[in-house]
Amino acid sequence: MISDTKVVAIGGGTGLSTMLKGLKLHTHNITAVVTVADDGGSSGILRSDLGMLAPGDVRNCVSALAEVDPVMGELLNFRFKDGSLKGHSLGNLFLAALNETSSSFDEAVKKFSHLTGVVGTVYPVTNESVTLSALLEDGRLIEGESHIGVHHDGPKNGIVKLMVNPEKPKAVDGVIKALKKADIIVLGPGSLYTSIIPNLLVDGVVDAIKKSNAVKIYVCNIMSQAGETENYTVSDHLAAIERHSYEGIADIVIANNAIIPESLRIKYASEHAREVMIDSINVLKRAKLVQGNLLLVRNDKIRHNFSRLARTIMRLGSDVNYFENNMRGLF
Repeated sequence: MISDTKVVAIGGGTGLSTMLKGLKLHTHNITAVVTVADDGGSSGILRSDLGMLAPGDVRNCVSALAEVDPVMGELLNFRFKDGSLKGHSLGNLFLAALNETSSSFDEAVKKFSHLTGVVGTVYPVTNESVTLSALLEDGRLIEGESHIGVHHDGPKNGIVKLMVNPEKPKAVDGVIKALKKADIIVLGPGSLYTSIIPNLLVDGVVDAIKKSNAVKIYVCNIMSQAGETENYTVSDHLAAIERHSYEGIADIVIANNAIIPESLRIKYASEHAREVMIDSINVLKRAKLVQGNLLLVRNDKIRHNFSRLARTIMRLGSDVNYFENNMRGLF
């Protein structure tokens, strides 16, 4: 049954688009707020060549919420393998063309969403071109989203602070309005410093979240990420978000407690990543904690089970104590 619950999901990358696939099965009042700071791959080339905002994360979210023929869905994500278009996805190029004929990037996204029959709304968090930089523990500054996750200094030289240039870029009006009206606000899942926190550095976003009466949920990543969150626990993730917003931003934290298969542990360890440990005592000092089996493995990659995750979010939105009041177990 489709409800009229208003959900705002904030983030970027694979994590956000994966979750959106599950949420649209429960409500059509979805607003995706998407970072536009990506400067690598196809998005980085289009930003440099055309002076547009990064289209990749937006395209992923539009694709996730689109109600189109499966063939069209595949085309949106089709990536050229050869020639001058190598590395570009058709959806990114489509957005680039719409951007050229629109007054702003969010107008181009609206047109793109209309053409693809999107359920809900997708907003870039800002219409301004922003560059990320990360201050490390040793005082060095890493500039550019694509460089932050690959500095390979290990957990002993982690990220202290994330910044955007220009400072306090203006949020798209629709983002602030959606946050004010939301019943549920979800942060994550997604790369902590390059998908989630960048949205919180846009002027007005944190204030709107703080003033909102919505249930605020943080979905923690299942695995840590090299260059960003090596050796981070669940509470470390939440603490980083609070450093860039305010204490108590999340009413509830959702975390996976399913065991990672040994073969995948070894694979991810070779990439300087491991499962994020749930340090319940520290998390519970800041928020309620809901944990359960959220694990989904596809093509040897660990993902959130979007169906279970979406169902959990919707239940918590209607009753923050749902899993405390129901002894049937989680998810």
